[in-house]
Amino acid sequence: MDILVVGSGGREHAICWALAKSRHKPKLYCAPGNAGIEALAEIVDIMADDVEALVDWAKKHDPGLVIIGPEIPLALGLADELLKEGFLVFGPTKDGAQMEASKDFTKQLLLSSLIPTARAATFTDSIKAIHYLKKQKAPIVVKADGLAAGKGVTVCETIAQAQAAVEEAMERKVFGEAGAKVVIEEFLEGEEASILAFADGETIIPMVSAQDHKRVFDGDKGPNTGGMGAYSPAPIVTAEMNTWILEKILKPTVKALRKRGIIYKGVLYAGLMITAEGPKVIEYNCRFGDPETQVVLPRLKTDFVEVCLAVAKGQLGKVKMEWDERPTACVVMAAQGYPGSYSKGKVIEGLEKAEQYPDTYVFHAGTAKENGKIVSNGGRVLCVTGIGHTIEKAIETAYQGVRAIHMNGVHYRKDIGWRALNR
Repeated sequence: MDILVVGSGGREHAICWALAKSRHKPKLYCAPGNAGIEALAEIVDIMADDVEALVDWAKKHDPGLVIIGPEIPLALGLADELLKEGFLVFGPTKDGAQMEASKDFTKQLLLSSLIPTARAATFTDSIKAIHYLKKQKAPIVVKADGLAAGKGVTVCETIAQAQAAVEEAMERKVFGEAGAKVVIEEFLEGEEASILAFADGETIIPMVSAQDHKRVFDGDKGPNTGGMGAYSPAPIVTAEMNTWILEKILKPTVKALRKRGIIYKGVLYAGLMITAEGPKVIEYNCRFGDPETQVVLPRLKTDFVEVCLAVAKGQLGKVKMEWDERPTACVVMAAQGYPGSYSKGKVIEGLEKAEQYPDTYVFHAGTAKENGKIVSNGGRVLCVTGIGHTIEKAIETAYQGVRAIHMNGVHYRKDIGWRALNR
């Protein structure tokens, strides 16, 4: 069968890699893809947010399944338009994508359904938001309501910092329209973990746990990024806690969406804080996480094509999920200056050497081909994943791959997996 994957990042490379391993041997297409994906899929020269062009392509080529990777096309309603034309789609409709596209929507859904989360207040007026802040205690969290490429959340150590974050979002519009509304939340103390789950509107099945590293520098210092690395499993999420999360958070969320007439199909990604009172939802994403996908999918033993089809058809309950017990770790290699401004076009060398190491996978995030060479084309450029019988070995394998790759000005964290190692 033919499958179209929409997106161009490390997540989509990992998705294509997992699909390519299927016994069904699908013919893969990827729009717009990247230099790494090119080895697995036929590249379609259409941007991921060009809904009309993607639907037109699908009508001409008739793929048996469309898998939508990034949040923006989901929030724009790509799934809705494809479903209208009769295509099978892995990814939620525009209504479902509000779980990521609107922090306020998610917060109201969680609070009204008594799903554990932080106390919060929403504002569309900066003066009222600042007045509210003056009555609160720090630390406190300020979130732009809309999509901000993972950079719209500010953890503020002081009320003055929080006020500045509100002014940046609402008055200086550093996040554009995404910051026209802000959600101000209580700060949750604890350790973060990510639970990604397959959902078909009725059944929801968690994947293996993962933990992301959001801050740009070692020791969790510096600004938030889209993610500088990850590992799986997250030791803090025990088997007992995993069951609790499924019963008290994931299942009630799908039920709450269904009550609102939203049949959620695709990946529901719960960003959790494991507090002294138990797990609480920090955020939801409406798609596979990046770089969590690059540590979760390499552990999936069940045929990924069959999983995606079951989700799209509403038959997930028939699937038996199997996972590799071995841990995984990945390190993001980023351009100098990321998450701020950075240059593109840096030549990347050593990719073949890195990929020759056993249990090492190099997923391209922001790459392109120029004059026959692979060059950087984004802030996060590569994600190197290692598998090992222990988390220590997985981390060691990932960094062995990283050291084989050379790019002028490359930046990566040297402490990926430090929380797991400390345990």
